[in-house]
Amino acid sequence: MTAIGMPARSEAELREVNRRFFDPFWTAADLIAPERFNTWPLVEALVRPDQQRLEVGPGLRPRLPLQGTWFVDSSAPAVAKLRARGARAVAGWITTLPFGHESFDLVCALDIVEHVADEDVVFGELARVARVGAPLLLSVPLHPEKWTRLDTVVGHRRRYEPDRLRVVLARYGFAIERSAAYGMQPAWPRLVELGLWCLEHRRRRALWCVHLFMPLAVRLQKRLTFADGLVATERVDELLLVCRKLAA
Repeated sequence: MTAIGMPARSEAELREVNRRFFDPFWTAADLIAPERFNTWPLVEALVRPDQQRLEVGPGLRPRLPLQGTWFVDSSAPAVAKLRARGARAVAGWITTLPFGHESFDLVCALDIVEHVADEDVVFGELARVARVGAPLLLSVPLHPEKWTRLDTVVGHRRRYEPDRLRVVLARYGFAIERSAAYGMQPAWPRLVELGLWCLEHRRRRALWCVHLFMPLAVRLQKRLTFADGLVATERVDELLLVCRKLAA
């Protein structure tokens, strides 16, 4: 184990953990349209008709418009369902994006970079496919000391310290323009533990419950409140960032 309980899993191990968790998850799920998420006002302000767009790892919760966006996901069930809705979706992994250098004017990778063993490869690929001046929408879990068993179950490799995240982004030419609190600490830890037990021992029933309550969870999303640069992160469990690629 690494510091703060984070397991030192290889790339192959992480991919297998993610496959075992997300393939059944997306097989049982329906696609939720981007317009229903609290990220839509932000996305709507950034989208232009003539731009090339990429979203990595959306599963069936895409945040960029289905029409005119390329989607890359490692889950075959998710890719199939995205294609069934008319999206341009391809199977792939964030470490080897199947696109040329500086192909996109807008890139989105929410809840994905923490699932990969080598963060330098991840940020290198995001920087490679983004054009200079392109926005990058990114979300990551924060604070290694807040690591939980849920992180392990869903295939996370790390949580980020905010200052270190800023340094990593700058290394690859990205500057943080705005950010917002995007997640929250569970209010009832015992309920979370029960959910984890169900995911590990009664997965089919647990997934059925998740999908049953997902429409309510989407409806109850809070409006995102953005601040310039980094928001105060002491009590923030997950961060949504609007970055800009400033250098090749």
